[in-house]
Amino acid sequence: MTAISLLLLAAPLSADQVTYRVLVAGEDTGHLIVDRSERQFSIDFDYKQNGRGPTFTELLELDERGFPVNWKISGTTTFGSPVEEYFQANDDVARWRDASGPGDANYKSDPDFYVNQNGSSYANALLVRALLQSPDGKIPVYPSGEAAVVKRWTRRVESGGVKADVTAYQILGLDTDPRLVFFDDEGEYFGTASPRSAIVRQGFEAIEQQLRALSEALSTDRFVDIQAEVAHQFDRPVRILNVRIFDPESGSLTTQRDVVIYGERIASVQPAGSTVMDDETVIDGEGGALVPGMYEMHGHLGQDNALLNIAAGVTSVRDMGNQNAVLEDLMERINTGLIAGPRITRSCFIEGESPFSASSGETVATLEEALEMVRWCASRDFHQIKLYNSMRPEWAETLVSEAHKLGMRVAGHVPAFSTADAMMEVGFDEITHANQLMLGWVLAPEEDTRTLFRFTAMKRFQNLSLQDDAVQKTLGNLIALGIVHDPTIAIHEYGLTAIDGEVAPMARAVIDHLPTNEQRSLKQEMFGTESEQERADYIAAFEFIMAVLSEIHSQGGLLVPGTDLGGSFFYHRELELFQQLGMTPAEVLRRASWDMAEYLGQSEDLGSIEKGKYADFFLVEGDPTDKLDALSQIRMVASNGVIYFPEEIYPHFGIKPFAPSPPVTQIE
Repeated sequence: MTAISLLLLAAPLSADQVTYRVLVAGEDTGHLIVDRSERQFSIDFDYKQNGRGPTFTELLELDERGFPVNWKISGTTTFGSPVEEYFQANDDVARWRDASGPGDANYKSDPDFYVNQNGSSYANALLVRALLQSPDGKIPVYPSGEAAVVKRWTRRVESGGVKADVTAYQILGLDTDPRLVFFDDEGEYFGTASPRSAIVRQGFEAIEQQLRALSEALSTDRFVDIQAEVAHQFDRPVRILNVRIFDPESGSLTTQRDVVIYGERIASVQPAGSTVMDDETVIDGEGGALVPGMYEMHGHLGQDNALLNIAAGVTSVRDMGNQNAVLEDLMERINTGLIAGPRITRSCFIEGESPFSASSGETVATLEEALEMVRWCASRDFHQIKLYNSMRPEWAETLVSEAHKLGMRVAGHVPAFSTADAMMEVGFDEITHANQLMLGWVLAPEEDTRTLFRFTAMKRFQNLSLQDDAVQKTLGNLIALGIVHDPTIAIHEYGLTAIDGEVAPMARAVIDHLPTNEQRSLKQEMFGTESEQERADYIAAFEFIMAVLSEIHSQGGLLVPGTDLGGSFFYHRELELFQQLGMTPAEVLRRASWDMAEYLGQSEDLGSIEKGKYADFFLVEGDPTDKLDALSQIRMVASNGVIYFPEEIYPHFGIKPFAPSPPVTQIE
């Protein structure tokens, strides 16, 4: 056992208070305060960013081994859902309740470590301590499963005269991605980090950027290793035999064909039974359907979900807002083949300065700063600008005019204290999110949408009718002006209809395949309610949203499919919801592929399976033009000519595969 591990085991649990700061993109957004007295802990966790964030208090008692015996977690989640979670071990029985429901287990013979569903990151430090006591670094956990710990490195981190000797551990087995935990050289919890945010002990904020960079490097190392195992790159032609190709123009599957790719492009589409040449790699599609790669049109892509999108047949993502440097680095790694990920079309996220500002892109305080940001975006590879909630409404017309002059489109949220009608009148090309399109129908002019109110106010939709004058005016403007709508239906369904203890609709087809902790999170409501009537109002609001979107579709308006949930499996649910708007499965597949390639100006290279186009497509069992649920049975994906088999990818994330890989033969 290493010296730092011994220190962790020996670190005293004396009475003291330690404060940590929560930083998002370098901005201090809140705190984590831990009061310790022997084996008892009182924890206060609170941060707010983009008008929302979690608030939790925890009371925790450990036994002599450092395992929880009493734990109470109270507060609200990021989107305001109330939490009353507990774990208690006595009388030889462990009992717990979280948002997914109650549970119990025998606690007498060999008790497990309870992993909380909600609360602060401090619990991960306690779990690392417990794991290091185990000879093999593994322990079973409640409610189920097993956790393991791996030490990654010990190094000195310093900036601006501030320095710390930090050891990084990762907890494996609980989620689709490892949990990162930092300890100092005295064996005390130091914090955690991701590429976008960090929790760091107060007084060491100057090194949070270095910690974020180190976390990104750890993540990159992981995905480089995965890429080496799952990416099949051939220096010879690859022939996919016996497939029916989805033709977006006809909306049907062809008779059986062979598709030959060479490098990153489709070399030819040949009749089935064509001569197989020497030195080809042959993949037998066994009569399955070959579908053009799909577009996730509302992503905030990160390294953690890039490969999972590929496995789900999403080979292109329109990123709707990100830290520019972080996304550029990710794009470089994907484009050079270091890691796997979809093609990325960037939106330049511009936010106004306010107490509620989001940190996803650039924040501006004046109109001149906003114009400079538009010009900065135009000199780079951004497809459009995206304006956000805190942008001043009176600036919109000037910014739209400048963006259009420089060849960029404009999409966005509706700035607070304005309406979708006003933004359409000044030239928005696209309105983002169903709630942003519709809130103007129910809000008073002084009501502020920079907070959670932009979500909770949707329950007022249940009092609306499609025939209301305000509704008809907005829809008339949308259709007449040819404005596109990005409704992000799946996240609205999740927020408005999910109920504690029940599987969220978007996860019903996949939940049994996911790690235990991911399953728990998908049985928790997103928006909190105080009564059954309030939940009924939310559900009615979602039904109204679907009615409005169905009306837009029936009038010929363009709706683009995107999730704001990370894509992957949840993108499949988005497509199912598009079908509920009145589209056939074939129309949905066309919308997800050809229509989006055409909308983004990429149809010369993408959107269909034709000679000369990029080899971006996927193979499924069954006929997805008949039933979209065939999308869950993806057997192979080609992304830029690289072949991936989801059956090989999913185990790296603790996910049980959905379909077997097709047979592969090397012809010599």
